[in-house]
Amino acid sequence: MDRIGVIGGTGLISIDIKGQHQDFLLSKNMSVVRIDDINAETEFGIVPLRCITIDYEGTPKELIFLQRHHNQGDANKPPHMINHKANIKALEASGCEIIVSVCSTGTMVKDFPPGKVALADQYIDFTGVSTSYNDTFAVFTSVTEPFSLELNSKLEVSLRESQNFSPSEKMYYTYWLAHGPHFETRAEVDAIERLGGEMVGMTMAREVKLANELNIPYSAICISSNWAAGREPGDPSAELSHEQVSSQANERLDPVIHSILSLLD
Repeated sequence: MDRIGVIGGTGLISIDIKGQHQDFLLSKNMSVVRIDDINAETEFGIVPLRCITIDYEGTPKELIFLQRHHNQGDANKPPHMINHKANIKALEASGCEIIVSVCSTGTMVKDFPPGKVALADQYIDFTGVSTSYNDTFAVFTSVTEPFSLELNSKLEVSLRESQNFSPSEKMYYTYWLAHGPHFETRAEVDAIERLGGEMVGMTMAREVKLANELNIPYSAICISSNWAAGREPGDPSAELSHEQVSSQANERLDPVIHSILSLLD
């Protein structure tokens, strides 16, 4: 891939490949040669993007980074107010061949404990909020397999290697889209699991819907940042803190960044 769109959020506040991942870059014969911050104008609004140009054995490659919570220079727009249409349209207009989203999720299953990094292969959206570019004319997009199977397969190889996982380690989970910005109740988490959800977040499913409408392959790297409400071992009444969730997620960025960079090979 020559140009990859990368969406960050609570699980990836910003992207500092040159500073934090220099050794990995060198091991892959890659180097950052240029970083440009631009504002992409779309019919749905202006979107700030960071364009990172990487030299890979003499060939220029690009990462186009988008912070989904962008808010006038900060990264604090609440999840229910995110302009997903503008965000995905900006990545399309930038010529991104694929989109890789990085998501912080709450987990309700024991084989996806906090700290593990895996992938989404399905989502469930019962929010009742429609997200589509097709608001005027009826266009029905198939999302039987909402995430790119080819892209997921490539990311899986790197994520397994970087986390020293065995071939039997489960790597795919179903993402449940919650309304936000409130965390869930214990009862809601119990219901989510009964209905097939394994991890819960507040944003990603809306992005993948739009990417499918634009025929852009999309994958979601999901960081298990916390036990969902009522699932904290030994303390089912434990309060959830956004600051703690973000901190835990951002401590697990090595496998995330390494897997994204591996797509440039």
